[in-house]
Amino acid sequence: MSQPENDLAILLRTMQPELHPGAYAFVSLPPDADVSLSETIATFRETEGLTVVVDEEAVARRGWPVLFRAAWITLTVHSDLAAVGLTAAFARALGAAGISCNVMAAAYHDHIFVPFDDGPRALDALVALQRDAKHG
Repeated sequence: MSQPENDLAILLRTMQPELHPGAYAFVSLPPDADVSLSETIATFRETEGLTVVVDEEAVARRGWPVLFRAAWITLTVHSDLAAVGLTAAFARALGAAGISCNVMAAAYHDHIFVPFDDGPRALDALVALQRDAKHG
């Protein structure tokens, strides 16, 4: 595996956004909910409950209420968790396009969840950000 990148200029030029197929759902469950990690994309424990991100098939199986239906974009560059400015740059680009984003950083990549219907436009905005970074 490559070393994580933390230079913002390089991150922007090489972020390579990819739109995952399908739809994903944010749900909020009781703190003691029985959730299998194998069916989740992400989880986050808050005082009010357990936020879970799953694909729509899991929501249908479990009958969970959907808080937010999302498209999932991964920046495939191996970004350093301590890198400064990447989130601000792509959030600014998406904001300029009128697209909200929910961001999760993992050990190797940044993951962006946008309203499902905005997925293709969000990908276009991120590709344009990368293209502009390549051309100075």
